[in-house]
Amino acid sequence: MNRIIAGIKRACGLHRPGRGMSILPDDLFIVSYPKSGNTWMRFLIANLLYPEEPTTFANVDSRIPEAEQLTKRELDRMRRPRIMKTHQYLDLRYPRVIYIVRDPRDVVVSEYHFFRKREWIEDNFPIEQFVDRFLAGKTSDYGSWEEHVISWIATRGRHTRFLLLRYEDMLADTVGNFARVASFLDIQATQEQLKQAVDRSSADQMRKLERTWPRASSVTRIGRADIPFVRSAHAGDWKSSLPKSSVAEMEAVLGPFMQWLGYDLLFPGIFDGHEPSFPAAVLGTPVR
Repeated sequence: MNRIIAGIKRACGLHRPGRGMSILPDDLFIVSYPKSGNTWMRFLIANLLYPEEPTTFANVDSRIPEAEQLTKRELDRMRRPRIMKTHQYLDLRYPRVIYIVRDPRDVVVSEYHFFRKREWIEDNFPIEQFVDRFLAGKTSDYGSWEEHVISWIATRGRHTRFLLLRYEDMLADTVGNFARVASFLDIQATQEQLKQAVDRSSADQMRKLERTWPRASSVTRIGRADIPFVRSAHAGDWKSSLPKSSVAEMEAVLGPFMQWLGYDLLFPGIFDGHEPSFPAAVLGTPVR
């Protein structure tokens, strides 16, 4: 019976193709490792594309949907060019990609609290153990942070249809860096239009929207109501949240690549001057 139902759904386009979805030549994907600013970027772009009505957690899924949440019928009916969010690991079929990278020390802290929200771990779960799992790629279905980020940058980083953004740079100069996004999208946006989208997508505003529509979006509807999806939304949370031993552990593994991305290390010599596990010739000029 289950096979019959699945067959009917597939025949009617009601199944979710996920990673097996058909890619169109003008598709654009907002890609990041989980908890790296993907939802913020969805709000920014949606507020720029739909200036007449602010984007909320009640309508963001219809404006910039999650690719894996859509049925084939919904994918086929999307207006083009399709703009979608995903956390997928490298997929060379994607024609245009906005890739957001974030300091992994902040990513692991954000993931830790997200796991608490989803009740996948207890509140007293040792964050040191969570860091171990994070480094081993056991906190995500998309592999480890290192595998995810390096694979995308090494293979696509020099392409004109690939835009790399650091979450921290977006925080420091949101309007300026969002102008790069608008240009990448071929949108002729004024400073006023950019600023309006930025203001409507601020962390404070998104927190208010989450309180107003706590169960409206795919990213907020599941889990504990006492732990927000939009938390601190700033850089450097790891400095007060991670034990130094965990910071040292992360930097020993990720230090060379973090430095290539422009992230300062707390323990800059901890990897003993070993060469990075990736060739600089492949990645090109460091980000900063």
